[in-house]
Parts: sequence; C-alpha cells; structure tokens
Amino acid sequence: MFATKAPGHKEAQSYLYMKQAYLSIGYQNRKHLQNEIDAIQKVLAGFQTKLFVFVDEHHFSAEEEKQMMAQAFADIHSSSFLIAEASEKAIGVGIEIGYAAALNKPIIYLRNIGSPHSTTAAGSASYSIIYTNSADLTQKLTSLLLLRSSNF
Repeated sequence: MFATKAPGHKEAQSYLYMKQAYLSIGYQNRKHLQNEIDAIQKVLAGFQTKLFVFVDEHHFSAEEEKQMMAQAFADIHSSSFLIAEASEKAIGVGIEIGYAAALNKPIIYLRNIGSPHSTTAAGSASYSIIYTNSADLTQKLTSLLLLRSSNF
C-alpha cells in the first residue's frame, strides 16, 4: 500500500488492491443491478480485490466499436478473473466471457434465479452462482472465494 495521491483518488485506491476482477455486464442492464454490483464490490474488497466495471469506467460512441473492444480486451487481460452477470442476455457479455476463457482466466457466472439459464455462458464458466437477491449473492460469492481463493 504505497499510495502517493490523496485518499479517494482513483490511482491511490488502486494501490490498496492486489487483484482486479472484471465485471462483465450488459450496458442496458447496468442500471437495474446496482444492489448486486454493490454486493459484489463489498465482497471483493474483503479479499483485497478491486471490482472493475467496464461500463462505468469507459464511454464510447457507436463509431468507436474497435477502440471499445480493444479497451475491453486490455482490461480483461489485466484482470485476475472475470465475473459475468448474465441475468439478462447481452452479446458483449458472451464475447467477454469467450475472451477471458481463451486467456484461461477464471470465470464466475452469475444469474438471478428468475432469469433464463445461458448454456454458453455457464458452459464457459469456471464457477456458477445462482442467487435470489443481493444478500444471497453476497453469501454465495463469499463462500466461493473462501473455498477457492487460491484460484483467483
């Protein structure tokens, strides 16, 4: 922990974490999943892992699709593992899962119990968590990371 910037500054905060988890989530679905994202972020902080939410960190125009995907791939490459929130279908999430799988990154597949199962996303994942609400997600993600922390 060698932060040289004032507390709260993004660069200083990154020094507090040893690992980064990339959250793959559909742009359109982001606003509906704030409770789940907060739960994931809180759990990961307990494991000294920063949650990186691409759709919060970067904004691209429709004409910048090449730059967007290059940035997404670079961010996945620099992350320790990928968490795919797949409660709603999103093509980009599938592409990010495939890229992480090609890099042999651990992948955690998440979906709400009321959402349809994705055979391709779940089939590519290292671990699956089916949750009922954010409290259930917190408990299940914590248990997984405690049991498998050496894999991340």
